[in-house]
Amino acid sequence: MRQTILSGAVWEEIVGYSRAVRIGNVVEVAGTTAVNEMGHVVGLDDPGEQARFILRKIEKALAEAGATMNDVARTRMFVTDISRWEAVGRAHGEFFRDVKPVATMVEVAGLIDPELLVEIEVTAILDA
Repeated sequence: MRQTILSGAVWEEIVGYSRAVRIGNVVEVAGTTAVNEMGHVVGLDDPGEQARFILRKIEKALAEAGATMNDVARTRMFVTDISRWEAVGRAHGEFFRDVKPVATMVEVAGLIDPELLVEIEVTAILDA
């Protein structure tokens, strides 16, 4: 069984991607950035606020797939300035302090918009 979760972003059709996909008991959430429904970047120059906004978006996508943040087994965080890692790490901890998924954070040269400082993707695994 394959379930696709769409956010309604215009780019989903143009690029051909889904916000999340559930196949069986695995949910993959695509790289998510701090762009709101109106197309504006949230948390300008604040990687911690961007991370919190992103994680709330991810939480919503997981819920649509029948999962929760407690089901997350892996997170991948892409940041444009690794020297500001702690703000992103603290936001991650607010959501995953008790879950403790495996996590990766790497610095990237840039994201699709220079105002975006963070992109996060997750993998969730539901009990069989």
